[in-house]
Amino acid sequence: MKAIKIPVAVLGAGLLIAGTLVAAALPAAAQHGTDEGHLLDPITAQPDTDGDGDWGKIEFVSNLRVSDAEPDLIADVTAFGNYAYLARWGGEDCAGPEGNGPDGGVYVIDISDPENPVEVGFIRAHQDTLIGEGMQVVHLETAEFTGDVLVVNHEACGKNGKGGVSLWDVTDPLKPKKLSENFGDFTADDTANHPHVANQTHSAYLWQAGDRAYLVATDDDEAQDVDIFDVTNPKKPILIGEFDLNQYDVAQPELGLDESFLHDMVVKQIDGNWIMLLSYWDGGYILLNVNDPANPVFLSDTDFAAIDPQLFEATGAMLTSEGNAHQAEFTADDQFVIGTDEDFAPYRTADFEITTGPNAGVYESSIVPGGAAPAILEDLTLNGPVVYGGYGCPDSEPVPTPESIPGYLASLQPGEETILVLQRGPDGDPSAPEEACFPGEKAHEAALAGWDAVVLVNRHVDPDEAFCGSGAFVDEIVAVCTTHEAFHLMFNTAVSSTYPEPNPAIGDVGERISVGS
Repeated sequence: MKAIKIPVAVLGAGLLIAGTLVAAALPAAAQHGTDEGHLLDPITAQPDTDGDGDWGKIEFVSNLRVSDAEPDLIADVTAFGNYAYLARWGGEDCAGPEGNGPDGGVYVIDISDPENPVEVGFIRAHQDTLIGEGMQVVHLETAEFTGDVLVVNHEACGKNGKGGVSLWDVTDPLKPKKLSENFGDFTADDTANHPHVANQTHSAYLWQAGDRAYLVATDDDEAQDVDIFDVTNPKKPILIGEFDLNQYDVAQPELGLDESFLHDMVVKQIDGNWIMLLSYWDGGYILLNVNDPANPVFLSDTDFAAIDPQLFEATGAMLTSEGNAHQAEFTADDQFVIGTDEDFAPYRTADFEITTGPNAGVYESSIVPGGAAPAILEDLTLNGPVVYGGYGCPDSEPVPTPESIPGYLASLQPGEETILVLQRGPDGDPSAPEEACFPGEKAHEAALAGWDAVVLVNRHVDPDEAFCGSGAFVDEIVAVCTTHEAFHLMFNTAVSSTYPEPNPAIGDVGERISVGS
């Protein structure tokens, strides 16, 4: 693995790096939490709680609440000229039930008077389709098109959702015109998608080089996750290359950093060369020369430290870095890269232990991002007998309550919690035809039923690992993940990776488990 030539400043998720002026046009509840404590005083290193920005050159100007505001609605914002564009991340009812309101889309905000921003339009996405990170407006001048182009990515939130990227002509922001919609890579691992919908896309970036224009997109659905398109004619995008950068050995599995995939990217001309900077999660930050976008050239990448330097300096703890290269930008003078790691939880789990029965032993575990760690418990440890609850989605068979399990509450020892085990998915299980759901939705069903904690288990995947997805948590509830093998062993059923499989019945009591932070 090569060392990057440009120094990298890595910042924790949620830290705002700003220039000379910020004109805010965001709803009160932003995607990543409240608006308090995001700026650190450079002298005391404590949050600037009054928000006056007096130590920097940042001044609060105004805010705006969009017409149909709800929590966690805005995923991204970009501005061009006198207009800002806010990405609508679907909303609570994105997956249904269907109503007359939009799912995903883009709010158009007039910021010509920064003290009085006005919502002046909305660009609607396809039903059950989200718009997330990587939104951008670029002025293009090619032989086929001249004007301002809005770039939006798409991910699905329901059965009718579509992926890919859409381009809109916003030369007149009050009258947006569709150039191309939901285009992308229509194959996964060289197999055509059925139905014919583009792969889901987490981010996209557009640039013009000479008389041609190009777009790079994150492909969520296959290992070749760097998709590059020629969009010189934005009405007829052409896929010119797709690449898996793991071929350059960018991951660090020896540190447990093996979730290596594209999350975000930017492109900039530096010293006459077009350089793409990619945030490749556990693979770190990668530089490609894209003078010929159909044939990018690998330049270098970063390594995460074996011992997280910031954690060690602050606490003395000698733990590996978490990885998670989320987003990065070149500095104005092109001498540095500012990178952000998206760290989902302040704690990690200790080993997952089955402490009773014939399968007692140690197994892999992880925090489910969005859920609470065992560290919130008084003894810092989740322990107790487990009960099987099925898949736990809103449309799944209802989960039991602790009180409904004969003798269960009476069996608890001092310091033990009520623990419900839920499977990831469903995905391919003929006994569970309902739609899969987020782990937070599963945890919510458990919380409503009165459980103290949930153990989520992975579905049939190879390799079997402690990964159970993330997101959609609305409750403070301990949520840890373990493997599909450990799921069967907790209930003393035969380990299986095919359907039908010998699952316990909903309400069955399993062995005792223990997992700390």
